[in-house]
Amino acid sequence: MINVTNIFIKYGDRVLLDHVNFVIGTKDKIGLVGRNGAGKSTLMKLISGYMNPHSGNINYPGEVSIGYLHQEMELPKGKTVMEETLSAFNKVKELENRIEQINVELGERTDYESAAYTNLLNELSDLNDRILHMGGNNIEADCERVLKGLGFKQTDFTRLTDEFSGGWQMRIELSKMLLQKPDYLLLDEPTNHLDIESIIWLEGFLKDYSKAVVVISHDKQFLDNVTNRTVEVELGKIYDYKASYTKFVQLRQERRELQGSAYENQQRVIAHKEKIINKFMAKATKTKMAQSMKKQLDKMERIEIDTEDVATMNLRFPPAPRSGQVVLDAQNIVKKYGHLDVLSGVDLKIDRGDRVSFVGQNGQGKTTLAKILINELPATDGDITLGHNVSIGYYAQNQSDTLQSDLTLLQTMENFSPPEMRTSLRKILGAFMFSGEDAEKKVSVLSGGERARLAMACLLLRPFNLLVLDEPTNHLDMLTKDVLKHALSQYDGTLIVVSHDRDFLADLTNRTIEFRDQKLYEHIGDVNAFLEKKAMDDMRQVEMRTVAKKEVEHPQHNGSSNGIRQVDHKERKRIQRNAKNAEKKVERLEEDIQQMDLEMSNPDFYGKPDADEKIKKYQALQKDLETALENWELATEELEAIGEG
Repeated sequence: MINVTNIFIKYGDRVLLDHVNFVIGTKDKIGLVGRNGAGKSTLMKLISGYMNPHSGNINYPGEVSIGYLHQEMELPKGKTVMEETLSAFNKVKELENRIEQINVELGERTDYESAAYTNLLNELSDLNDRILHMGGNNIEADCERVLKGLGFKQTDFTRLTDEFSGGWQMRIELSKMLLQKPDYLLLDEPTNHLDIESIIWLEGFLKDYSKAVVVISHDKQFLDNVTNRTVEVELGKIYDYKASYTKFVQLRQERRELQGSAYENQQRVIAHKEKIINKFMAKATKTKMAQSMKKQLDKMERIEIDTEDVATMNLRFPPAPRSGQVVLDAQNIVKKYGHLDVLSGVDLKIDRGDRVSFVGQNGQGKTTLAKILINELPATDGDITLGHNVSIGYYAQNQSDTLQSDLTLLQTMENFSPPEMRTSLRKILGAFMFSGEDAEKKVSVLSGGERARLAMACLLLRPFNLLVLDEPTNHLDMLTKDVLKHALSQYDGTLIVVSHDRDFLADLTNRTIEFRDQKLYEHIGDVNAFLEKKAMDDMRQVEMRTVAKKEVEHPQHNGSSNGIRQVDHKERKRIQRNAKNAEKKVERLEEDIQQMDLEMSNPDFYGKPDADEKIKKYQALQKDLETALENWELATEELEAIGEG
């Protein structure tokens, strides 16, 4: 266990962590939650050893390995994706080198009965066991599995890491960390740069992870699916619940209600006793009793109501000017980057009042099409027609990063503001939780969440009837995301939103556009209706057609560290029998078809009265063979999965 004891952190006049305590068990799955700036990332840096507390201690149980994925990271340049991912196994390489040295030494020695020779044999055995435990016998296959799970294609493996954006580099770092299997896995906002498919793959990996996981996330569904304990950081204090996020919210509300009731009851008791004390003090015969009662009252342990950070931005989108019935019409849109096809002849029509979500894997063209639609990016080919009186509001994926760091908040707002809004800028900043002197702060000192709020405030300075939002929830905490979602539900214009946050998208849109293989696929309803329509529990099945293939793709779920599925004798015999029978059926059908081929090659065949019936039989045999070949392939894969075949 890791013991966090009496940790205190203070910056200037602000106490960030006020003598907090909690324990991380060896198999805990903890969600670390709280408002932006509450101290979650600071606490994780303390646990990982990246920084030291101003006071207090963090005690570790002997030698433990800690993997820490943080938001600011930079990969070394000049390596391919696979080379960098394989660096996760540098320790394995060191062990393999030592094994090679021992084997050379054993080959040269003749003192077979000596203690030194025995020690070498014991060391060799120990090293082999350690490599097996670390997955060293199957490292390239493991790297490939994890990289594909996080969205990389086979062709990406040989590309240099330099070619990838920061979000994709974060995935490479995450891949390395998952492959190293540390005792304590600390993840700070791991879903920020992942698409829905990769998020759900990561959920499955972390649920099956046998060691401790601590994750900071503002994705409610991700937390619910991964964690079973929630630690809230609020106003310097820690609140620890043995529950996943949704259950934690309920328990926290119940605790505060009970605390409020207990406080009110105690206040009534105190008021009643004080009334009696004052009354008795006025009588000489009861003064002693009154003094005794006052001492009891002074010793009473007073109930305090926990302070709660409920500050939220006051977000309301301006009324949308009325547009034409057709807001935009995109026809035969093509987008290429050199030889790379991103969009290939796609069509999209948006009517007034439509609420559309763009979903799909990263790199499939969601942001690209959004930028093309609003004329931020030229299409390689195709036509886009904007409807009558359409005015666009656009929030880019990196909108907060485009703000000038050397300007104050007020200066930033002035740069985006029309003249008639200048007198209202401080009031608008106040509505976005920037009050008083905050207006004179430099943008450079703002946190990621604060920058996102400022960028959103700038967006509201002009009216629009087509709102295009690209990943608007990045860097926003739970409460702020809820406020944004509520404001969007009240917005009376046309909405296009690109997001990987399932909880945020739920009930927000009425059309879901899936981006896949340079094409668009439309589904009526919100993201949950889309997932249900695809008939899958998770998005991983988009790329996997059978349960058997899924077993091969994800061998870690089969309870074996080397990718071989462990089965009992009876199950092994069943799998062997199925594979043998499937092969025999293919051979039998091929023989039948070959005989009919010979018969049908005779010109006289087609003049016989039963020719039509035999042709139908021949066609049926071909279909049966196609099915039999598929079954044989699956049976063979199942055989390989148990280490045979």
